[in-house]
Amino acid sequence: MTRQQLIELIKERRSFLCVGLDTDLNKIPDHLKCEPDAAFLFNKAIIDATIDYAVAYKPNLAFYESMGIDGLRQLKLTMDYLHSLNKPAFTIADAKRGDIGNTSKQYAKAFLDPEGDFDFDAMTIAPYMGEDSVTPFTSYEGKWVILLALTSNKGAFDFQYRETDGERLFESVLRKSQAWGNTDNMMYVVGATKADQLAQVRTIAPRSFLLVPGIGAQGGSLEDVCRYGLIDDCGLLVNSSRGIIYASSGEDFALRAGEEAQKLQQQMAAFMGV
Repeated sequence: MTRQQLIELIKERRSFLCVGLDTDLNKIPDHLKCEPDAAFLFNKAIIDATIDYAVAYKPNLAFYESMGIDGLRQLKLTMDYLHSLNKPAFTIADAKRGDIGNTSKQYAKAFLDPEGDFDFDAMTIAPYMGEDSVTPFTSYEGKWVILLALTSNKGAFDFQYRETDGERLFESVLRKSQAWGNTDNMMYVVGATKADQLAQVRTIAPRSFLLVPGIGAQGGSLEDVCRYGLIDDCGLLVNSSRGIIYASSGEDFALRAGEEAQKLQQQMAAFMGV
């Protein structure tokens, strides 16, 4: 999906909501746990309930890899289902990969190759190993790197705020990586709980899309994210995982997920002025 296609989708649905498919078999409703392909059935119901309110879906690969071969098979079923819909959605492999060039090339092939099993639109990448660990992910036309810049976890303060010559590490990542990609193939992860830093992020990456996790269960404020991060063509994908997919643990889980997604979509439409 190109930048323009993503922008048009955001305008059409009046939403920049990304639903995180962090599907934990211990947390899905009891009536699904005994079903074959329980993770896929859960995902399918969530997608069906939220597709009118969301523009993106972000499976966290750890939840599928932890189930072994069967988990990856159910991830493929989920991706096949998303690709089969007549309502498009931007898909993100939340994988946080990043290794030497040859290894990164294989990770990119595994998850971004249109001829592969998954064919994601984007993939989250850790920048610690530098340019040659990131650029293999930019080799697929129309696919995106989503580079970790400023995360919402407590441990972000261990390294991301450390200063060298008056510049914090996350600022260095934003500035340096501008040469590795462009606003058509590179986004950045900026946690919603760091919304007060979004203004500084925007001074370095004024036109880049930002993937913003951390609203809802993690305490981030959608209002603050929009105040500091929203630009004229939106430039945001705001992720909610637990607050949507686990809104209910009963048989009404999909209905409740749809209600929570609709609430966020309505708030987003208001912030967009549409």
